[in-house]
Amino acid sequence: MEKKETLFMNQEKGYKYRDMLDLPHHISKTHPPMPIPDRAAQFAPFAALTGHHEAVKETARLTGTRIELDEYCKAAVDRTLQTIREQLKEEPHVLITYFVPDEKKTGGSYETAAGCVKKMDEYHRILTLTDGIRIPIDEIIEIERQ
Repeated sequence: MEKKETLFMNQEKGYKYRDMLDLPHHISKTHPPMPIPDRAAQFAPFAALTGHHEAVKETARLTGTRIELDEYCKAAVDRTLQTIREQLKEEPHVLITYFVPDEKKTGGSYETAAGCVKKMDEYHRILTLTDGIRIPIDEIIEIERQ
């Protein structure tokens, strides 16, 4: 009776497999032991949330707001574009600041391009420079002839 009680008490305390503790370590004859670097790789961290870091980074990325031009500034840009349209054959050199809408978020950024005007598509409202840059005319906030 005493032995059964001891076994029961050992199981309650977590010593259910106490009898196995003193057995020799088993080494398989068919499977070679795993190399230490491979064994450590089992415990390497993994990305449980794939893409989470990129999503947080995208959310933190700042975008600028679009500036609404007043009538005076719009008229100045239109006058300069009219002058460029008249001298298009000479490929006038210009410095243009324009808004580039962000593809993923509201807002965007302002970029400046310098170059010679190659083409002005009034139907699609796009200004094309000789280096291939295409600028939407409606996004231009400042244009200077050089």
